[in-house]
Amino acid sequence: MRDNMDNSVLAEQSSAEPVSAFSLMFTAEHVGIITIDVPGEKVNTLKAEFAQQICAILQKAQQYPNLKGLVLVSGKSDSFIAGADITMISGCKTAAEASELAQKGQTVMSQIASFSVPVVAAIHGACLGGGLELALACHSRVCSLDDKTQLGLPEVQLGLLPGSGGTQRLPRLIGAPKALDMMLTGRSIRAKQALRMGLVDDAVPYSILLKTALERVAKGRKSRPPLPWQARLAGGPLGKSLLFYFVRKQTRAKTHGNYPATEKIIDVVKTGLDQGSGNGYQAEAKAFGELVMTPQSAALRGLFFASTALKKEKGADAEPLPVHRVGILGGGLMGGGIANVTATRAGLPVRIKDINHEGIRHALKYSWDLLEKKVRSRRLTRNEQQRQMMLISGTTDYSGFSQIDIVVEAVFEDLALKQSMVAEIEKNAAPRTIFASNTSSLPIHQIAEKATRPEQVIGLHYFSPVDKMPLVEVIPHAGTSAQTISTTVTLAKKQGKTAIVVGDSAGFYVNRILAPYINEAARCLLAGEPVDHIDNALVNFGFPVGPVQLLDEVGIDVGTKIGPILVEAFGERFAAPSGFDAVLQDDRKGRKNGKGFYLYGQKGRGAKKKQVDPSVYRLLNVTPKAQLSGEEIAQRCVMLMLNEAVRCLDENVIRSARDGDLGAVFGIGFPPFRGGPFRYIDTLGAASVVKTLEQLAQRYGEHFTPCDGLRQRAEQGGRFCP
Repeated sequence: MRDNMDNSVLAEQSSAEPVSAFSLMFTAEHVGIITIDVPGEKVNTLKAEFAQQICAILQKAQQYPNLKGLVLVSGKSDSFIAGADITMISGCKTAAEASELAQKGQTVMSQIASFSVPVVAAIHGACLGGGLELALACHSRVCSLDDKTQLGLPEVQLGLLPGSGGTQRLPRLIGAPKALDMMLTGRSIRAKQALRMGLVDDAVPYSILLKTALERVAKGRKSRPPLPWQARLAGGPLGKSLLFYFVRKQTRAKTHGNYPATEKIIDVVKTGLDQGSGNGYQAEAKAFGELVMTPQSAALRGLFFASTALKKEKGADAEPLPVHRVGILGGGLMGGGIANVTATRAGLPVRIKDINHEGIRHALKYSWDLLEKKVRSRRLTRNEQQRQMMLISGTTDYSGFSQIDIVVEAVFEDLALKQSMVAEIEKNAAPRTIFASNTSSLPIHQIAEKATRPEQVIGLHYFSPVDKMPLVEVIPHAGTSAQTISTTVTLAKKQGKTAIVVGDSAGFYVNRILAPYINEAARCLLAGEPVDHIDNALVNFGFPVGPVQLLDEVGIDVGTKIGPILVEAFGERFAAPSGFDAVLQDDRKGRKNGKGFYLYGQKGRGAKKKQVDPSVYRLLNVTPKAQLSGEEIAQRCVMLMLNEAVRCLDENVIRSARDGDLGAVFGIGFPPFRGGPFRYIDTLGAASVVKTLEQLAQRYGEHFTPCDGLRQRAEQGGRFCP
């Protein structure tokens, strides 16, 4: 931003003062420019000690003669303010302490809002959480049209609500319906959308952002335009009553009461609109303090810290090799998805090799359709769509593969086929080329068995659909080089993935803990529990979809293929219940062939709500009748997952409990508000988990027997997470 400043800007500095995150300059036109630049940090985040610094800088500006106004800019090239420092929030020991933190923030924002001359925020890059609350306190906002510019209040994703006045200022600025949507989803808004909804007053190219902000100051304060008629209607007594009724109903349907922050957000916004902003600020600070102390927020903040720490790791003690081009073997659903994230997120050229042109066409169409959705929703221009599509090419031979740095294989789960793919890549690609197999079950050391360069063979397990699922498992075998590991992890990060390095054993980590969970759901079904009763039990527990619906989504044939491999490796505790194979024998593959546990291809009123295919019960020879409570079904399925996760940790399949929690949350949707399997065991207590497993073993069989690692921690009172 400083590069864009006018030559007329005059610096006012004082070497006697301690280093502050805020510096003040004045233009020849008597406008003060406050630059926010947190020393030693990549992005700006708000800290408690900044309250005093902001007050000091505002006082200094106030003393300047003939001051016309202030402009707030960032000294960082890529962000405005990315939010508040989460460690500061986690440091609070009581609700009162956290509420006091919120009150401090409110006081600072109030000082900005009540400043005697216009204050304009010039926003470029991430303007999130406390950053947007600061911008909302300004009298006007302009933002750059850059792709990096995003505005949002994502506190709900940490189990919190905006605590520095955001719950009160945002509804008054853009109307309660849009404000509630932003706060309850935590989604970010791009520049053009922010302009349309009235969140910013102007959106301009970055090169003229500061100039536009200075011009806005020169025009003086302007009265705010009236809200659109829909927002005004929602602000009336009847409209407001209906709005909050429906918002609460829709929110509860999504959260199942598992996320207290959503209820607090609705309550606090309503208090402010009903009783005035003064009462609203009080309610906001109180609710913020209470939420900081909830186990849900602690778990969500734990995941935030864990994923932040993981992003800084390379996976191995070696510098990654540069990756300029990526090859994909197989143009199916997985191949097309991997090609898409490589081109659109990593920005790397991709060469897809398939045995026929139809496979290549399918993979190209996959990316085109995803980009087309972005164009229609105005998140992407036609030119950008064309540019990204040009990064993807296809071939039925190995032309162009001599230039490839890493090949991701996404062909059928057949060991001989994958071994032949390794041989062909070693023959047709460069000596440096890494071979990464997207296998979901086959051991990597077996795939590398006949390789001439086994140190360059690794597993890279994506989850379907690739464009939505955030996790990848990076699986080195004993002979994989450290450089191959770090290069593969780096590529996964560029693709926007959370990458965990896992051991080369059957099922790796995610599928291994998922299999007993699915098997237990199948046992419940064969005992007569209705399909939707089982699924609802786990959705209420916090999973995005139930285990039976999950089988339909990933493909029943795919879901059951890994079972025999796990049985061979680990024994009968992984055996699917007898009688369940009747589903596969009836050619039921789930959504992909329109034939599974649920009905597909419905039209009309009932199409939105999934309906169970009643013929499944006849096929399995059961009469559906709910006998167990939802809590009992959830307990049976989840306890087996927890038990297996501990085995994976003790067998070094995962490197840490942290990786195990992230893998379960990002790979299979383990409830984020519970923090992952290991944090959930800590919450319940290892002794309690052992006791529950022993009771279940007595009732349902020895596959519930607690593992040695759990018993040991129960006896010693040990924890998995700090």
